Amino acid sequence: MSARLFIAVSLGDEDRRTLVAWAREAVAGDRGMRVVAAEQVHLTLAFLGHRSLDEIGPLSELVESLSGWPAPALSTGAALWLSPRRPHVLTVAVNDDAAALDSLHTTVWDGLEKLGYEREERRFRPHLTVARVRHGWSAPTALPLPPTPQLDLDVRGITLMRSFLGGGPARYEALTQATFEA
Repeated sequence: MSARLFIAVSLGDEDRRTLVAWAREAVAGDRGMRVVAAEQVHLTLAFLGHRSLDEIGPLSELVESLSGWPAPALSTGAALWLSPRRPHVLTVAVNDDAAALDSLHTTVWDGLEKLGYEREERRFRPHLTVARVRHGWSAPTALPLPPTPQLDLDVRGITLMRSFLGGGPARYEALTQATFEA
């Protein structure tokens, strides 16, 4: 048996609700788009894919070891369609002016490498997914998007998440959480 896992930065409820409200306005009822539920909005640091259940313990320890990490000062940026060549998700870019998130991302991957995981080769592009293109539809990239909400994000901590696919949108379960230092 396996679990689909990722490590993410968790956000405050008000920020997530604001971002989802913006997404609803941005897609303006386009049936080809599905807005993400507010409780699902997060900032992925490392996607690990399907992993053995035996790996949850060491991954939980890694996340717990980051408890008390200084909270990165993050803010929202522009709307961003990913992937640019074949857009399938509408996201909001995350600004990290002090490079604190980059440092956290590197620390997480250093820890993952010690556990035997292979570091992702693609460049880290911090973003918050707010809507997804439904299967068989195309992203409405020609339509202008409203300005994104300008938020200084309320970052809460780091979470090891399990994702469940099938039967509708992905559902997430927090397995382990570590709180940032205020």
